[in-house]
Formats: sequence, structure tokens, C-alpha cells
Amino acid sequence: MSASLVERHIVAMGGGGFSMEPDNPLLDQYILGLVNKAQPKVCFLPTAGGDSDRYIVKFYSAFLKFPCQPSHLSLFNPQTLDLRGFLLEQDIIYVGGGNTKNLVALWREWELDRFLKEAWEKGTILCGLSAGSLCWFESGVSDYPGNGVLKPLNCLGFLQGSHCPHYDGEANRRPTYHQLVAEGLLPDGYAADDGVGLHFINGTLTRIVSSRPHAKAYRVERQDGSVQETVLEPTYLRG
Repeated sequence: MSASLVERHIVAMGGGGFSMEPDNPLLDQYILGLVNKAQPKVCFLPTAGGDSDRYIVKFYSAFLKFPCQPSHLSLFNPQTLDLRGFLLEQDIIYVGGGNTKNLVALWREWELDRFLKEAWEKGTILCGLSAGSLCWFESGVSDYPGNGVLKPLNCLGFLQGSHCPHYDGEANRRPTYHQLVAEGLLPDGYAADDGVGLHFINGTLTRIVSSRPHAKAYRVERQDGSVQETVLEPTYLRG
């Protein structure tokens, strides 16, 4: 298949997946179902969580129950020096939550941003929640300072516009995102409640799915110095 015919997938989850919904596998199963293989290779990147052993164990505990070949890549204790080759072998790269600013800085230092873009352009599915959702956009709302403080943050820019995860999960997410977009500190973008996955194909939002029956996504746009918020109804993934 020529490069021009390869579909480039990113599933950006506002929250959910194995770490937030251990008894609700709908989003993770949706992502696995995007690969037409009996045993797709799934690599977990726990960078934003400081490569926490507990987080890594949670990933394996969840994905060893699925028909796939799970692995992980730690930058604090890398199991291979050929990071590019390892990532290009994967069918799915799943990015965990945590500190997005640290994630972006470490990835750029290790050149993972370049390797991930190459993998994506060759057809590897990129996905993640929270920091692992925000990182793919040009910018967005991040709690990287800690203590509940939210700030705008520049990210990788694989997807155009801005993003706000955990839209319904934290009370100050929505008003902060609205303010930053209204003031022109963030470009127009998409927000996602916990349990919602924004599925982009070739950079275009193509499908919205949800593991929770009442969760939603939103288009947030600046208009005349204020903000227009449009509800985007997802498809509920029934078990």
C-alpha cells in the first residue's frame, strides 16, 4: 500500500480506558478492533506517569485478557536502544495519563516525537487518555503545574487545534478552556468528557464513541471574543 493510501488513526480519549474504568473495557476493545489482526501488537507508553511500575502492571493486567501482544516502553529503564525500530513494529501505541509537559519534553529529548509521527504515517494507531489524549493536538488545557492549576500547553501538533480532556470530570476544566479560547490563548478545538473517544482519521474527526451512556464531546470555538460550544453526540459502545 502506498503512503498516500495509508489511513492515519488517532483515538484521543478524554478519560477512560483500563486505568480509569477497569471494569469497563469498551474503549480499549474499540481501539483493538481497529486492527485487522488476530493478535495486534500494543505498546504502552507510561511516560507521563513517570513510568510508574504500578501503572505498567495495570496495563498488563488489563491487556493480557485481550487477544493481543502487549508490551511497554520505559524511557527511565529502556529495554532496547532501538526505540525507533521497536515503535515501528507496533500496531497500536497507547499513551497513559499524567504530566503532559514532562511527556512532551522527554519524548523530544529521546526523539520519540519523530518516531511516533513516522509510525503514525505508516499506519500505526495512536491513542491515549488524558495526557495521552492531549499530546497529539497543537495545544490544550493541562494541569502540568500541579495542585489543580490549569494552563495552556503546546503539544506535538499531529492534530490541528486545541483539546481539553476530563471535561466533565473536573469542575474547572470547562470554564478554563472557555476562557483560554475566548482570549485567543488557545485555538478552537475539541473537548471530551471522561469515557469519550475522539477518533481522527487522516487528521479529521470521523467518529466519536463513548463507554458511558451520557458522556459527550464538544466543539469549542471563539466567536467575537466569546465562546460557542456545540455538543457532539457520540455513539455509545454497548457491551
